[in-house]
Amino acid sequence: MFQSKVPPLSRLNLLLLICAAALSACAVGPDFKQPDSPKTSSYTEGPLSPKLTTAAGVPGGTPQEFNEGADIEAQWWELYKSPELDALIKKALEQNPNLGAADAALRAAQENVNAQIGGQYFPQVSVGADAVRQKQPSAVYGLNYGTDTYNLYNTSVNVTYKLDVFGGARRAVEGARAQAEVAQFQLEGAYLSLTGNVVTAAIKEAALRAQMLATEEILKAQINLAELTEKQLKIGTVNKVDLTSQQTLVASSQADLFNYERNLAFARNQLAVLVGEIPSNANITEFDLSNLHLPEKLPLSVPSTLVRQRPDIRAAEAQLKAQNAFVGVATANLLPQFNITGSIGAASLTSNNLFGPNSSLWSLGGGILQPLFQGGQLLAQRRGAIANYEKAAFQYQATVLSAFQEVANALRALETGALALKAASDAERYAFETLDLVQQQYKLGTASYLAVLYYQNQYQQAKVKSVSAQATRFSDTAALFTALGGGWWNREGPAFKPKEIANKDQDETSRKN
Repeated sequence: MFQSKVPPLSRLNLLLLICAAALSACAVGPDFKQPDSPKTSSYTEGPLSPKLTTAAGVPGGTPQEFNEGADIEAQWWELYKSPELDALIKKALEQNPNLGAADAALRAAQENVNAQIGGQYFPQVSVGADAVRQKQPSAVYGLNYGTDTYNLYNTSVNVTYKLDVFGGARRAVEGARAQAEVAQFQLEGAYLSLTGNVVTAAIKEAALRAQMLATEEILKAQINLAELTEKQLKIGTVNKVDLTSQQTLVASSQADLFNYERNLAFARNQLAVLVGEIPSNANITEFDLSNLHLPEKLPLSVPSTLVRQRPDIRAAEAQLKAQNAFVGVATANLLPQFNITGSIGAASLTSNNLFGPNSSLWSLGGGILQPLFQGGQLLAQRRGAIANYEKAAFQYQATVLSAFQEVANALRALETGALALKAASDAERYAFETLDLVQQQYKLGTASYLAVLYYQNQYQQAKVKSVSAQATRFSDTAALFTALGGGWWNREGPAFKPKEIANKDQDETSRKN
């Protein structure tokens, strides 16, 4: 008889080598490849002006220029140089519930990765013990003498290990890690959205306040003119139509004022919710456009880097990676499954002899299972996984296109917004000068009331448009920062920092200093 000349230790090493080779085999299914960046060198159809037109002397009229290739600061909102805005965003990052929910979702996804690693890569070990009193007829042993009543005690350690020959377990862990990346970038997206929304909501609050103040000033002038017209009606220098027309204008401005008050309240309520507080308890700061500084240097990332900066694109890419891994899992499920099982323990009729020399038992086995027919379930699952991958690929393309659209829109908005502010500022100045001259002529009796009425309305519209154009410059600048990704990659510390953690870090910093 042939006898192997391989020593026992070498046999063990050979067995371990075979197992290692099986575990390191290529995983079935396609390997993920990161999508290429769009091949373009520009965001807009036509060239951009390197410097934007200015409107000196008004909020938002600061000159701006694009700084191509520059990186974005993590706290880009600090460029507005508003301590009140900085404090509000800090509060939002500590208390916003949506940001907290995204942070919790990330932690759950990370723990799911740990669970997948533990379940897929490591053997399952369990220990058990039981005591049974049972009665059996002797017939179960092929005898015919009556029944046996006895106690049976046993304890055992069981081990089960699934060999990952075709890489299904590795693909499952890969998919879980990719889904954790999705959650991570969704958290960064929530962070970016929150900071951008706080900035734009604060600008909106400041704009509405400025428009309301402008309307109050115009209303005051209109009331004075209505009183003057009423006096002139009494002496017969104007007719009733002149007075009612002016009173109509006063009432219209009062209606506008009420609308501004309502919208201002809505804006302040929005800010309260963004910082995670009830509107009645928020005590939100009143913002003023004149106290906000418009950033002069506007970073403009290279188009090829946008897909690495935008959290929504990174999340879509991670989702694509996850679906790619799930195709591998579904493919591996079609192939043979290998398992190794083993157990060691003891059994005895009495508890005293449970760990005696004659009570030990053990078993070691291996198994292979090849699915043959399951009604087409496994094939359908694989086709579904492939379809989900294709869906994720299209969603990734749509996300990239939307991102480039947002950047292009923000750039054109800044360019046209600068021109619009200059025009609106000039229109306001000319309208005020014209109204002042006409009112003086009207008091001297050399201008008609209709002329005064017309130029009052013209100045009101020009004033409101000018304030709106000022606010637009601030909000369009914030839109560019958020469209480019907001600089989250330069941030130190987590996106969500609950108040108790923030206070703890502050105390530790104080002790170090």
